[in-house]
Amino acid sequence: MRTMRRLPSEQGSTQRELMKPMQPGAIGRGLIAGLIATIVLSAAMLFKQSMGVMPELDPIDMITAMSGADSRAAGWIGHFVIGTIFWGGGFGIVNPYLPGPYWLRGTIFAVGAWLVMMIVVMPVDGAGLFGFGRGTMIAGATLLLHVLFGLVMGGVYDALGKLDKASTAIHSR
Repeated sequence: MRTMRRLPSEQGSTQRELMKPMQPGAIGRGLIAGLIATIVLSAAMLFKQSMGVMPELDPIDMITAMSGADSRAAGWIGHFVIGTIFWGGGFGIVNPYLPGPYWLRGTIFAVGAWLVMMIVVMPVDGAGLFGFGRGTMIAGATLLLHVLFGLVMGGVYDALGKLDKASTAIHSR
């Protein structure tokens, strides 16, 4: 029998472990992690706004305008749907294929989401590639916000997995 070569990661996973099908509950964990990360991101956005920093960067207004709605409530709903369902659920699906500990996986995933925003969403909104039509600071500021989102999402996803393992161990006695 051949031994599997270990890949570098904090979990010490083997190639066979990394190729396992998605674990039950992975999408649910991703949704919860995405929701919590979206709440943290929203708090950071509100703080930025209250300080008067970069008023030209208002993702809620952007989502509201792109949805064709008149109310910022539509923008907030869209913001939470994107962060929780698309990015959180998506992370639950793809994280087994990302390298490193969960905080790094979340960050890598969030940088990918940032690239989608910079290359697809910003031009559709009329801000140009990387939002340069609204200033040179947009790309950097949104990258920082996405990294925050990814760190929180990955950390929460990891914590939820540890809670699930601890709960399973207690209930299987």
